[in-house]
Amino acid sequence: MKKFNIYKILLTPSIGLGFLFIALGSTPSQGAPTSTIPTVQIGSLIWDQTEMNIADVKKYASSTGFVSAAERKGGGLSYEAGFVQKPGWTWQTPYGVPAKDAEPAAHLNQKEAESICRYYGKRLPTDAEWTNAAFLEQRTYPPVGYIKGQRYPYPGGANPLPSHCLSGCGDYKGLSPAGTLNRGTGHVITGSTKPGVNGMYDMGGNVWEWTATERNGGYITRGASWWYGPDRQQEGDVESKPSDIAVVYIGFRCVADAVKQ
Repeated sequence: MKKFNIYKILLTPSIGLGFLFIALGSTPSQGAPTSTIPTVQIGSLIWDQTEMNIADVKKYASSTGFVSAAERKGGGLSYEAGFVQKPGWTWQTPYGVPAKDAEPAAHLNQKEAESICRYYGKRLPTDAEWTNAAFLEQRTYPPVGYIKGQRYPYPGGANPLPSHCLSGCGDYKGLSPAGTLNRGTGHVITGSTKPGVNGMYDMGGNVWEWTATERNGGYITRGASWWYGPDRQQEGDVESKPSDIAVVYIGFRCVADAVKQ
């Protein structure tokens, strides 16, 4: 196993504790399977830096025999003139064709997302946890453009340019095959945009993210998606959806409580 010079790491502010945590292991729960997703610590929580990807859901499915509700029904949903079922659209084939392992995992309902996080020794964040990580900069030495203690209007920071959305965001092109969608270009690879507040990727745009917080008979989703403009990414926009819905533009990310030494 490769050894790390811990003292050199600690004495390098540009790397700091975030790298130290990743270098020493990114699995928050001892004995849980290892995720492919890099993590960052924000306050007392350890966050997946990107949305859940297809590779990690494949590992979960291979280990548990998981078959999603969308697969059992023959396909997940997309929005056209209302929600419509799309045959063959599942977490592995979000637009009806096989996807890359690094794409965000969509077409999974809230309970399925919760179970996948639990498999990796993690959980879904609450709405308060999500907004705290998405809008309040907490890094000791944030890069140029970010100030510790400042609350930003977008998860990307002062503007939505780091994120991928319908219009008004960065210059990204989604991965949906031509003609499959009536709006937008679909999601992009996880971690392929620019990092935003707290060094997180795609807290705004790309796909909506399930939370563990109930509201109006469903669960809050945050961050909007490639389907909407940047106005839907803001903190005051609180959206909730039925727990059993599985849609092409809804994904999730996991979080864990930091283990006290």
